[in-house]
Amino acid sequence: MSTAPTVQYHILVSGRVQGVGFRYATVNEARRLGLAGWVRNTPDERVEILAQGHRDAVRELLAWCHRGPRGALVTDLTHAEQPSAEPLSGFRITY
Repeated sequence: MSTAPTVQYHILVSGRVQGVGFRYATVNEARRLGLAGWVRNTPDERVEILAQGHRDAVRELLAWCHRGPRGALVTDLTHAEQPSAEPLSGFRITY
């Protein structure tokens, strides 16, 4: 059992991030990193992510989000650590 602390981050990604598979690629990357949470498109054409897991894994996801999948063009990324409410399980696309 790992003793690494669990953190939760709210992430907003701007640019050409809708219609390029960003959500699906985020799910794959987050699952690879062992993170829980969700990803969704926003009405203002950004992608919103809530990621929960070990700090190093969340940092890896943030680094990946700066690049995104092929076809994406990330122009801005904001993130903020939040207090974890309750543990999430799995990582999914939400609407």
